[in-house]
Amino acid sequence: MKIRWRLRMAAAQREVWTGTELRRLLAEKAGLEMSAASVSALLTKEPSQIKLTTLIALCTALECTPNDLFEVDTTPLKQPAAPAEEPVETKAVGGQRRSMPPL
Repeated sequence: MKIRWRLRMAAAQREVWTGTELRRLLAEKAGLEMSAASVSALLTKEPSQIKLTTLIALCTALECTPNDLFEVDTTPLKQPAAPAEEPVETKAVGGQRRSMPPL
């Protein structure tokens, strides 16, 4: 599954072109104060995680839904090949070789 962050596209579709504009909307419409650097990072980078309160604030400020902010590819992954079996160790016990199961 792949997730693509689409905040910049969602903002542009609502004619919000800069981090300053988005920051102002977040404060005015959602009551969320964010630093300019944090807003800029949300616009320019794909976050590895996002607080639910931030997601709700973005949706409120841009009058959108989370579906507008994420593109999710739910194409099933190909099944990975079965892992190769580990070789069984042998150990000499009393002059005979005996198989030892892998740990």
